[in-house]
Amino acid sequence: MRAVLQRVSRAGVTVGDEVVGAVAAGWLVLLGVAPGDTQSDADWLADKVAHLRAFRDPDGKMNLSVLDIGGGVLAVSQFTLYGDCRKGRRPGFTTAAPPDVAEPLYERFVTALKALGVPTQTGRFGADMAVALVNDGPVTFVIETGT
Repeated sequence: MRAVLQRVSRAGVTVGDEVVGAVAAGWLVLLGVAPGDTQSDADWLADKVAHLRAFRDPDGKMNLSVLDIGGGVLAVSQFTLYGDCRKGRRPGFTTAAPPDVAEPLYERFVTALKALGVPTQTGRFGADMAVALVNDGPVTFVIETGT
């Protein structure tokens, strides 16, 4: 799995005219799934997102997790994170998991975050979404599981 974490002061996702998910302070997580990814990868990644100490403490140091600040996560599926742009002018997506593999693992990631006590909102898997955010910092990380 590949996740792009953006520390946000707010983020939201709409499908058409409907707001389907929004958070105030916390993480916007763009999540891609590869064919070999497992439920263990989803659980590991959820734990990493919940406990990553990248929010400011009273001294301004990155020392607090999203749980520590009472923040939330907006998780948005994004197969294009596995786009291969090395050759030609059109990206290839053969390294992205097909929807029947990716959707259950995306849902597992969301469920695992909620089980850890992180308020979690989502986009809509497979939909054409508009994502808006205010990146706080800016602070952005890319995290990949071991597969």
